[in-house]
Amino acid sequence: MIFTELPLKGAFLVDLERHEDERGFFARSWCAQEFAALGLDARLAQCNLSHNPKRKTLRGLHYQVAPHPEAKLVTCVRGRIWDVVVDLRPGSPTFRAWHAVELDGVGLRALFIPKEFAHGFQTLADDSLVLYQISEFYHPESARGLRWDDPALAIAWPEAEGRVISERDRSYPLLDGP
Repeated sequence: MIFTELPLKGAFLVDLERHEDERGFFARSWCAQEFAALGLDARLAQCNLSHNPKRKTLRGLHYQVAPHPEAKLVTCVRGRIWDVVVDLRPGSPTFRAWHAVELDGVGLRALFIPKEFAHGFQTLADDSLVLYQISEFYHPESARGLRWDDPALAIAWPEAEGRVISERDRSYPLLDGP
């Protein structure tokens, strides 16, 4: 696995290394030792799949607060997504800054999202399937969200017309009020 730190300290693009032969390829998608060696949360408590039948489906921006903050490793295993992280660490030099990467079912890339970051994505292809490997169990009382279109974040989401968004994700309050 090849780890490349993103401009938001603690967030990493993780490239999986292919080992190919006549049968196809093999690639390791998780190694607690490699994550721990970089000081990243190597605990794996839960794995989730998100199936998104329609292009332009937007999910997020989601996170969990203390006492149950979560780190995530997100991989697009089919289709294509535009994946966004937002730094929510008070006192961080990149507080409220966002970064996006494109992930697809071919490129063998993942996005490591540290604790105290919000995460969301928009599908760029129909029938996209996203795998989340998460360091903490889901705790509804700790679940929070940011508005995907919050002007305080000014995220440049792709393909606006015809977007599919849940009522919950539309209803999160703005960071700086109405």
